[in-house]
Order: sequence, then structure tokens, then C-alpha cells
Amino acid sequence: MKNANANDSGLKVLVCVKQVPGSNNVKVDEKTGLLVRPKVGNKLNPYDLFALEEALNLGEGPSFEVDVLTMGPPQAKESLLECLWMGCDKAYLASDRAFGGADVLATSYTLYQAILRAGTFDLIFCGKQTTDGDTAQVGAELAEHLGIPHISNVIEIVGFEEEDANGGSRSIVVKAMQENLIVTQRLGLPCLICFDGDINTPRLPSYRRKKSVGTGEDAVKVFTLADMNDKDASHYGLKGSATQVQRIFPPEKNTDRILYDGSSEELANRLESVLRERRFIQEPQR
Repeated sequence: MKNANANDSGLKVLVCVKQVPGSNNVKVDEKTGLLVRPKVGNKLNPYDLFALEEALNLGEGPSFEVDVLTMGPPQAKESLLECLWMGCDKAYLASDRAFGGADVLATSYTLYQAILRAGTFDLIFCGKQTTDGDTAQVGAELAEHLGIPHISNVIEIVGFEEEDANGGSRSIVVKAMQENLIVTQRLGLPCLICFDGDINTPRLPSYRRKKSVGTGEDAVKVFTLADMNDKDASHYGLKGSATQVQRIFPPEKNTDRILYDGSSEELANRLESVLRERRFIQEPQR
């Protein structure tokens, strides 16, 4: 088995990222049910940064390539440019009004169609979830669309196994957190990997790369509905979603507090009384 560095493996890696609200204090338009994004700014999804760093750590050279893909509005280009400044080679944006309102199924299908346009890849990396949706479903669904194996909650890339004497294909060996166990798994390439958080320290964008890559329109390749192999608009966005959100609203905050003084026995009796009053505990059925 080779180590995690893949300079001489001729690997082509795609990292799927998402631009998310830049603050936890997100406002919601209760009439439309949409996030009010402009007031909080945007940033790269933190879990995707871990996936991106893992990809960039694999190696470098003419036979090694790391590309990045996202779906979103035109301003998502900002996050893709940041990825290019960090070391990615190419960036792709799937952006069209027809893609708006997508649930996880329509989002994964849109990314799948965009990947078909971007080329073929040995590895596809994703963060395990996004901070604005927290579904942790898009990566697995994308792998199903692509028809490739996948694994989630990966915490380490152990290395690569090259073709064997029996003509087997290349594979990657990873460690993943599953419940209370850490499992070691081998997946044949191509495959999709969803990475857990806090497994590395993501690098900062390079000023030198920013100067060389620039911020021009040609730095990011944009795919619209017209560019996709499947041009049926009913398969994308709100029309292609299997689920629909009926209402989104900020949770009500309750900061009421009641303080009691007394001995341990008095406090225990008082707590029992409060729990019974609010029907958290009841007398057992006889």
C-alpha cells in the first residue's frame, strides 16, 4: 500500500462545496420561508474546507488535479475563487433559476449532471454536511446518481492500493467513524468520500495564487440548464424536489429562569413537584 500522497497516481479529484450563511444568527423571511442571506454575508461551508484540504494534501504535479464544484446563485463564484486561491485547478458553478428551491434530491441530481459536463474523476470529496441544512444526505445521494461506492464520516486517508496481478482496479483505504467504532474500509475507484470535521487544519488562500488566478469571469466555468445533458426543467429545483418545506421560522427563545434555595431534600421535593405540575412525570398505571 502506498501512503496518502498521490503524486504519481495520476489522480483527478473533485471537491463539492457549498456557500453558506456566514453567521449563526440567520434571519428568515416568514412570508417566503427563505433565508435572508445578504445581511449576514457568506462563507465556505466549514465541513467542505476539511474535504478540500484532504484533496489538496494528496499531492501535486502534472498528473494530479483537484477541481471544485458548487451549485448556487452567481455570488457563489466568490467561494469558488477562494478555492482556486487555496490551490484548486479548475472551478465549476451550476447556476440557473431552474435550480432554485431544490431539496437534497434535486440538489444531488443537479450536481450529478454538472459532473457529467465537467469530466471524469477518480475521487469525489464532500463535507459530511452543511451548516445551513445539516441533512448529510447530498453526498450519499450524489454517489447513487453516479453509481459509485461511497463512505461517510471519514477521519483519515490511509493510502492507495494499485492494480494487482489479477487486474483489479485501484482503490483507496480510509478510516471512518461509525457509531462508537473506527472502521478501516477499502473502496475501489472511482468513489465518493464524505469527510468528518476537525480532521485537519484547512489552509488559507494564497495571495500569490490570487494574483495569478485573478478574479475574472473566465476563472469559473458556469453550467446552466441549457448545458446539462438532461434539459428537462422538471428534474431540477422546486419541480424536481421530492419534498417541500411548508414553513421556515426562527425558533422562539425562552430565557425565563426560576431559582430555588434550600437543602438538598427540599430542592429534590420542589423539583419533583414542578415536574409533576408540568406532567413530565406521572403516577404509574395500576
